[in-house]
Amino acid sequence: MLKTVSRFVRRLLNGQPLIVVSGLPRSGTSMAMKMLDAGGVSLVEDSVRTADEDNPKGYYEDERVKDLAQMDDKSWLREARGKGIKIISHLLRELPPDNNYKVLFIRRNLDEVLASQAKMLARRGEKSTTDDGTMRELFEGDLWRALYQLKRGPHFEWLELDHRSFLDNPKNQAEKIRDFLAMDLDVEAMAAVVDRSLHRNRAEDLAGEAGS
Repeated sequence: MLKTVSRFVRRLLNGQPLIVVSGLPRSGTSMAMKMLDAGGVSLVEDSVRTADEDNPKGYYEDERVKDLAQMDDKSWLREARGKGIKIISHLLRELPPDNNYKVLFIRRNLDEVLASQAKMLARRGEKSTTDDGTMRELFEGDLWRALYQLKRGPHFEWLELDHRSFLDNPKNQAEKIRDFLAMDLDVEAMAAVVDRSLHRNRAEDLAGEAGS
């Protein structure tokens, strides 16, 4: 009851919440943004980073987000109230507490995240200077800190979603998002944008490769 009253007061003081799509890189955040777009949510994105082989449906990013950690004036975020914006898990700590946030936090199998990231770097002709074991530890630490932030921050409400569930039952995930956001979203349109063919790094396939 106390938490409900607190959120009501925060809503009066700070207006509508920003709808934040978050998670590790390569965890399905772009897919979730596309679903919001199809459902009828206005998005904050600048189209600077265009669609490519790694994200053929687009990235749905705003370049200003990358500078949140160094940014003194974050008042532009107030303009995003009621809209959807993509912010990776590492930067959740940089969000100012004078806004309310409803966070859709996407979790994906870490083997898939690592494989997807490695292939993306390879296609760009780049090579990671960090081995998979160390990168896994960094990602696990980042997830722990992000979830701690979400649990403890009074300005956050959050819903954890599973990447694989989006692919197996997109309509169910769309309904969860609609209910969490308490918005009249087009669930059918949201489910229709999920493209299973883009799930190119499956945990079961990676396990087979490791064992061969």
